[in-house]
Amino acid sequence: MSDKLQKQDLIVEEWLKRATEDELSANVILKEEGGAPNTVCFLSQQIAEKYLKAFLVQEKREYPKIHSLLKLTELCMKIEKRFDEIKDDAIFLTTFYVPTRYPADYPEFGWKDAKDAFESAKRIKEFVLGKIKNH
Repeated sequence: MSDKLQKQDLIVEEWLKRATEDELSANVILKEEGGAPNTVCFLSQQIAEKYLKAFLVQEKREYPKIHSLLKLTELCMKIEKRFDEIKDDAIFLTTFYVPTRYPADYPEFGWKDAKDAFESAKRIKEFVLGKIKNH
């Protein structure tokens, strides 16, 4: 295996590892309902973002340093049209990035929002893992 391919695989693994860490954290908060639902919404967006970026790296594509899951999904659709299947989840989760990061835009999301966001993130995760080779 060439050094470039080996490095690419390591970057994919790093994105997947970080997404898994976010998922574990969100899962604990949801299970205990002992944290903030807003945090779960943010982590769910992050989970999806990291899986999409892992796919782009796997496919040897550059990805912009953005947080729009819709734009990332559209980049993935240029490689694999079936990414259209997760477009609604991507749009939904994108709505949680800015509002959970900036105090002036900080709405109070509830546990239902958090659970819905987490389910969307898991759908994106499963879809992307089905497309990433050897993972």
